[in-house]
Amino acid sequence: MSKHETINYLEIPSRNLAASKAFFSAVFDWTFTDYGLEYTAFSNAGIDGGFYASDLTASTETGSVLVVFYSHNLEATQIKIEAAGGMIVKPIFSFPGGRRFQFTEPAGSEFAIWSDLTVNESI
Repeated sequence: MSKHETINYLEIPSRNLAASKAFFSAVFDWTFTDYGLEYTAFSNAGIDGGFYASDLTASTETGSVLVVFYSHNLEATQIKIEAAGGMIVKPIFSFPGGRRFQFTEPAGSEFAIWSDLTVNESI
């Protein structure tokens, strides 16, 4: 059951739905349900959502919301992202409370991964 007045669903632009699906399936084990040729819904992501066909991308440079994932091991997650065709746009950096990096998935939208664990604490 959906909780009243909480974030319930995300919709993200994709220049290439097939590439977005393949990337997020490979890296994060998301599952997808297609609704026509221009929309695919995802689940198994912590929050449900979908990708819609668009010539635009989500990017912090254009003021877009940044979807941020959590990882117990930034370096291992970065390797998975790069192996699946993602591009690192901001290498791992420290900030008060942890470390993170930002990447684009193959269809061009930007995301981030953060951890409150240091390299030595990673699981």
